Amino acid sequence: MMNDITILQHYWWFLVSLLGALLVFLMFVQGGQSLIWTLGKTEEQRRMLLLATGRKWELTFTTLVTFGGAFFASFPLFYSTSFGGAYWVWTLILLCFVLQAVSYEFQLKRRNLLGTNTYRVFLLLNGILGPLLIGTAVGTFFSGAEFVVNKAAVLNPAMPVISYWSNPLHGLEAALVPQNLMLGISVLLLTRVLACLYFIGGMAEDALREACRKRLVMESGFFLLFFLTWLGYLLSSEGFAVHPDSGLVYIEPYKYLHNLLEMPAVTAVLLAGVVMVLLGMVQGVRGRAYAFWLAGPGSVLVVLALLLCAGWNHTAYYPSIVHLQSSLTIQNSSSSLFTLKTMTYVSFIIPFVIAYIAWAWRALEREPITPAEIREQH
Repeated sequence: MMNDITILQHYWWFLVSLLGALLVFLMFVQGGQSLIWTLGKTEEQRRMLLLATGRKWELTFTTLVTFGGAFFASFPLFYSTSFGGAYWVWTLILLCFVLQAVSYEFQLKRRNLLGTNTYRVFLLLNGILGPLLIGTAVGTFFSGAEFVVNKAAVLNPAMPVISYWSNPLHGLEAALVPQNLMLGISVLLLTRVLACLYFIGGMAEDALREACRKRLVMESGFFLLFFLTWLGYLLSSEGFAVHPDSGLVYIEPYKYLHNLLEMPAVTAVLLAGVVMVLLGMVQGVRGRAYAFWLAGPGSVLVVLALLLCAGWNHTAYYPSIVHLQSSLTIQNSSSSLFTLKTMTYVSFIIPFVIAYIAWAWRALEREPITPAEIREQH
């Protein structure tokens, strides 16, 4: 029987997971940026692609900030441990997004210092490194990270630091773990798949739509190869379980497979998402404009289900591989009951925010982008 704080901890892990899933979906903007020169064979086509992604990049950045803010408010020990310890990987991610903002602002300004192509290289870097690093960082939710938590250290006046990293790479070592890198590549490929689908539905030039359709075949094949390999490894590997009474963390064989079997609703969400993504790919190859709205929401469901598997059902969502009992769970890393209750009232405005985003999205997408629209702009 769950008490009030346990219910709120599960509720807020669901919200954080949903924000993370929406972030992955909206990173089709990054996927599009990584394909600027691959799909755009002329300057006009490249500007069409940039206009399409430029209309949405702020939504991606805002969701990233909201995701970080929600994590900070609901699970502050994770925020202080990961953002404070694995700071190199988070610094690189934020730097990539800063480059993105600067690039969209200045690349077409007259007499800019660096030149248009330099700013587009910045967009390319953001399009590749952003999803790759975020996917690699999320991979540590399943593979673990090298940190130690000592809450008693907060009383040390010389260095009141609760957690510390056990190696000088501070997060970059996650890219050296094969399963983390495989997930990072999967996220990158997914953003490129979604970008191709988005362009197919949003472009009025047949040559560009055909280029996107052909590219989609290759990107989809590589994505399925990397993602299904990673998923198979995850379901067959050991996981980090939490004893429900003592709170002790221990290694459990096939933990994430057990989570899916013991949470059939989450399994249903995962399977529904996989089917929607596959259908979106098939319809995209056939040139259907609505394919994006199959694969996009499907990707949200897949990521949501995976993140719920990482934190629900007595699972350590941020394991420590150097000190097992330092692993973070939704119980030992959450805010107080008062804070969670207060934030829950605030969370009730989220549906209104989503409704506004949907309205703004529709307003920007009333008509497909045409070459004439690009010629008329300065």
